[in-house]
Amino acid sequence: MIRNLLLSGGPGHDFVRTSAALAKILASADEPTSSLGEQRPEQVATNRIVTEIVTDPEQFFELVRSSSQGKIEPWDLITVNALRWQMRQDRYAKERSEWAYTIQENDLQLLAAFVAEGGGLLAVHTAVICFDAHPLWHQMLGASWNFATSSHPPEGEFEVTVTAEGLAHPLTTAASNFFITDELYGFLDQVPDLTPLLSARYLGREQPLLWTQSLGQGRVVTDLLGHSVDSLTNATHESILVRAAHWAARSSERMHGDSVGSS
Repeated sequence: MIRNLLLSGGPGHDFVRTSAALAKILASADEPTSSLGEQRPEQVATNRIVTEIVTDPEQFFELVRSSSQGKIEPWDLITVNALRWQMRQDRYAKERSEWAYTIQENDLQLLAAFVAEGGGLLAVHTAVICFDAHPLWHQMLGASWNFATSSHPPEGEFEVTVTAEGLAHPLTTAASNFFITDELYGFLDQVPDLTPLLSARYLGREQPLLWTQSLGQGRVVTDLLGHSVDSLTNATHESILVRAAHWAARSSERMHGDSVGSS
């Protein structure tokens, strides 16, 4: 069993439904056998992703901390499908009392240590807006929202391109270009040399939509898609999400008892 802790919640999105859908998607499918070879029946249960959804950031970080201290069973994967930041922009004044959140430095250090020690991190859609583009979060995810320059058009249908690098990566090698209805995030602040596996065109530029990062022994997948349940259950996107979660969590290594991060 792969244990996944999911942080959910925030304004402007139906996180109750999208987080439930995401947990169901990850629970209903095992890592594709193309990356594992033939699976024995006893391996199937071992390789399931079981998700605990938490909406309170304080509770979320306490669960991460308890795991790191050995008080509870360790998490293999952390997923952020949430929108929590200080909300200093004037247009969020009415929602600020309910949703504003200030990340603590030691909590971000805790997340970074989790990944560096071999944990997986899956950052979905609004995760790049979370935590006010804190430099450590920005570095972990590879990009972050800039309220001065980042934007997206109204939710609608667009074509997603599998890049040349994507065709060679296990997350997207089985995918072809596909159409999806979603919010197309563009013009984020990016780390140098970010290598997108998926992209889409917006305002005359190819915008990265999916990429991977490494931190120590851990793996991070950032997926800018996922505004709605329809996006998450798009057949191609759903398949990529399953691969992304298992890849980040190093499911095959954990299942076979290998040392995580050894290869």
